Formats: sequence, structure tokens, C-alpha cells
Amino acid sequence: MLSPESRISDFPSMANRVYLNTAAEGIPPKAVLDAFKKYGEDKLIGMDGRLLHQEQWDQARSKIGQFMGLESRDIGICSCSSEAYNLAYLALQLKSGDEVIINDLDFPAGATPWMSNSSQATVKVWRSREGVLDVADLAKLLTPKTKLVNTSLVSFYNGFRINVTEVSEVIRKNSNAMLAVDVTQALARIPLDVKKADLIISSTHKWLLASHGGGLIGVSPERADEWNVPAGGWFNVENAFDDSRFEKVINKKGADSFMVGMPNYPAIYAINAALGYISGIGVQEIDAHCKKLVEHCRSGVSELPVELLGPANPVLPSGIIAFKHSKYEEINNTLHDAGIHAMSNAGRVRVSIHGYNNEDDVNRFLEVLRKVVTTNVG
Repeated sequence: MLSPESRISDFPSMANRVYLNTAAEGIPPKAVLDAFKKYGEDKLIGMDGRLLHQEQWDQARSKIGQFMGLESRDIGICSCSSEAYNLAYLALQLKSGDEVIINDLDFPAGATPWMSNSSQATVKVWRSREGVLDVADLAKLLTPKTKLVNTSLVSFYNGFRINVTEVSEVIRKNSNAMLAVDVTQALARIPLDVKKADLIISSTHKWLLASHGGGLIGVSPERADEWNVPAGGWFNVENAFDDSRFEKVINKKGADSFMVGMPNYPAIYAINAALGYISGIGVQEIDAHCKKLVEHCRSGVSELPVELLGPANPVLPSGIIAFKHSKYEEINNTLHDAGIHAMSNAGRVRVSIHGYNNEDDVNRFLEVLRKVVTTNVG
């Protein structure tokens, strides 16, 4: 992993603070900032720069495919996960009587498109119990009318992590529905095993350590024909400049159909650089490094008078630990005054641990948290 010297060299802003909020915003390495500069240099040469932009785009798609277990042709890049989900909603063309299953641990981007006023589908909620999603409860919701099950691989809310293969098997046994998986809270932090998913979506400004303006889409080749987005544009249209363009629109298929306009090349340069940086360290190595820190942090939090959200010893751990406490605002303010950055809202405190964190970060967090919750028991 990172040495004390390389940690500060790659992440200068980590020198005088404890940053435990990657689940909201990742800290990009210096390589990503250099990539923005490279984009600017390539843009300065005008139209000739498009060829260099295209190289970055091709490299990014190839690297994303490797992370997701797909080929580069199965990868699309749009502006954010919300756009990706809204385009997926268009692709499904849901009718009255169709059913979509979401869950109560999901981020709004993956849950709300199916609930919009224009949607005719019936939305069912797979509800968690004690912070855990049980596949037996999912099985009870599935019917022949179910068209889609959407879930996050790792919940933004409490860090609960599903087993994609297990979920997929339950879906296949009880319906012909497709499975969409949001890997935003997992990509570049834990090794992915999402081959059984039909659609994979991710943001790029969190654990991936890239920038805003990126939405990654992976489309299973087995069901690519069912993920064709009937949207206007030009980058996603086969005949955008043909003589037939004013007579009909011929949309590209699969992942290519999600890329409706000019790619956000600055974000793509950042994504490519971030993927290269993460690959240079290794996701397996990052996960192994972080597991010890997460276990140490969860153990320390569980000893305090707080309500841990989710199991104390999860079968599939992630990088997120969350808990509730009535003094969450005071906890947040005290942590911030101590130079410790975590997420705190609606009674919940969330800590997220990535490869640039170390044992000193966790110990400092636990030290300050312990003082607050034992002095002001809520």
C-alpha cells in the first residue's frame, strides 16, 4: 500500500486531517489532477485534439470493462449515475402491469426513475430487516410480471453488501426479470463479482477517486438487446449524418445507446487516470489493507453507546460503517473541529475507509468519538 511519503505525495490534502468520507466524495490522487492538465493541453490543439480525446475514451472503456468483468464494447460512459438510470428507464419502456423492485437501502438515483409520474409500472420495495436485505424476502415479491430488480452492491446508507450471484439466482428462479446493480460504493474499493448482473452502473467521484461528470454503464452482452435506449442525440445514433436522418432514427444497441451526446472528455481523462492509479496498487491489495481498518473501526464503534446500523460482523464487509446517536450534530461538529471528516445527517453518522486511510486515522476517530458519546450519552 502507500508509504507515509507516497501517501502525502499522492494526496497532499491528507497531511493535516483525517478524511473518512469517501462514500460522499473521494480525494483524487495527483495523477488525476495531472490528467486534467493533459486534457487542457490536448484541447488547445483544436480538432486534432479529438483523436487524443478518443484514445483516452477507448482506454477508459477498456479499463472499466476489466474492473466489471466485461469487454470494452459492453461499456458506456455518460454524465452521472442518475442520467444512466433515467436512460435505463427509457430503455425498459415499462407498461401498466409491469413491476419493478427496489429496496429501502438504495440511493435515490436507482430508486426514483421507476417512481416518476410518467412511469406506469408498479413499484415494490424490498425492505431490510435490522439493516440487512434477506433474499427470502425478495423471492416473495417476484412474479412473472417483474421486469427489473434494482439494488446497490453496497448500500450508501449503512454499508450492507449483497451477494449478486445469490440475488441473481433467486430472480432467475422466480421470474424473467433483469438485475441492475449500482456499484458506486464498491468500484475500486472491493473486488467486484457482478457477472450475473444485466446492468451495472457507477458514479466516478467517490471510491474511484476520479471527478464529477462521469457515469459508468456496463451492459451484459446476453441481454444487450433489452437495454437499447430510444433517445435522441447523435453519438448514440447509427444514421446521425446519413441521408435518412430526417426520416427515421436508428439507435445504436446496448451500451452505446447510453451515450447520447459528446462525451465529457475532461471527466474521461480523470476516469482513465484514476483507473490507472487504482490498478497500479490493486483492488485486492486495497481491500486487504482496508479490511483490518474497517474491523478495528467497527469493533471500536460497537463498544460505544451508539446504535450500529447493520450487523456487527457482516458476512460481506464493505468500506462503510454507520450508526445512529441522538447527539449526531454534536458528534459531527466535534469531529470537524478535530480535523476529522465523516458524514452526519438525519441522526446517522457514516464513516468510510479507503486505501489512503491508515490506523492512525481510525484511532483518532475512535478517540474523539468516544469522548463525545461517553460524556454526552444520548
